[in-house]
Amino acid sequence: MTPETVVTIGRHALEMTLMLAAPLLLTALAVGLIVGIFQAATQINEMTLSFIPKLLAMAAVLALTGPWMIRQLVEYSRNLIQNIPGMIG
Repeated sequence: MTPETVVTIGRHALEMTLMLAAPLLLTALAVGLIVGIFQAATQINEMTLSFIPKLLAMAAVLALTGPWMIRQLVEYSRNLIQNIPGMIG
């Protein structure tokens, strides 16, 4: 296994991680921004106010994108496992 192969595998793993985490992270960012604007407008400084909307929004996004995430992860893992003999030899 060459160093280039290891770097390629690592790069693909990082790309997969970013692709799978992006929907949840972007949802948390958007909901946090909206709640922060609401808190600034109403001058409510409750730290726990942003937790429940973020939790509900992330649960909804996970329910919607969960099957896609699982398919992507299974496909990546299957390809990686199937390519092991070619990487070694």
